[in-house]
Amino acid sequence: MKTDTLFYRLFQALPQLLFDLLARPSGQATRYRFESVELKQTAFRLDGVFQPPEEHPDWPLFFIEVQFQPDPTLYVRLFAEIFLYLRQQTPPHPWQAVVIYPTRAIDPGDHPHYQLLLESEHIKRVYLDEWAQPRQTLTQRVIGVLLAEPHQVVREARTVLTEVGDAAVVDKSLAATIVNLIETILVYKLPTLSREEIQAMLELTDTDLKQTRFYQEVFTEGRQEGEVALIARQLQRRCGELAPVVLEQIQHLSVPQLEALGEALLEFRGTADLEQWLAKHAQVGER
Repeated sequence: MKTDTLFYRLFQALPQLLFDLLARPSGQATRYRFESVELKQTAFRLDGVFQPPEEHPDWPLFFIEVQFQPDPTLYVRLFAEIFLYLRQQTPPHPWQAVVIYPTRAIDPGDHPHYQLLLESEHIKRVYLDEWAQPRQTLTQRVIGVLLAEPHQVVREARTVLTEVGDAAVVDKSLAATIVNLIETILVYKLPTLSREEIQAMLELTDTDLKQTRFYQEVFTEGRQEGEVALIARQLQRRCGELAPVVLEQIQHLSVPQLEALGEALLEFRGTADLEQWLAKHAQVGER
């Protein structure tokens, strides 16, 4: 899984992550719609756009760029994409670009053509290794799992799962989302292991996670329910309100089918793509 795809899932599932990165109040996060945007008649595709509700034209429009590999032409491409988007879409909102790097070393630095923009309020550069220190918040700890070296990632993941296992700290819906994200991050970080092997590694902890009500409901009896809730939220942000018959089809998908849908929806452009996928893959009644 590519890093930008992984971050797409992170922002879809945890829109408050962006607001945490920017040190902005997260109360508006759920009102934004996050999507990847392909610009017409070009080969450009923006990594992600957080679109505010139309009734709030004063709320900023956020362009998200995730860059984990060196690219000396990054800002040339990014600003070309942004201004083409503004020309095509003519949004009423102010805008800000958020460029997310794992470390400062990946940032190509200043650019003579765009220096005024890089120094303006329009651009925010986030270095995750600095932002996630110290690991004080849940979102910082989730990003800590993403940044961890392979030999440390399971320990970091267990720390997060221990926290979400405390029902007094994290509600059940958010806990299910975090568990799915942590599992996805480990699949990305440990590509030689199967999902079943990763699940076994996470379950064999020395913590009391297995004894919590959360563990019983989410990891065993309710894991499918958590997957359905996560996928439904992602699809609604990408395709709009889902028809009851479509929701019913999704609820009858098995966990492996839900995981496959979670990957496929990143390429959906509307409900037609979703319906076509369900017609091909959904088997009502199979769990």
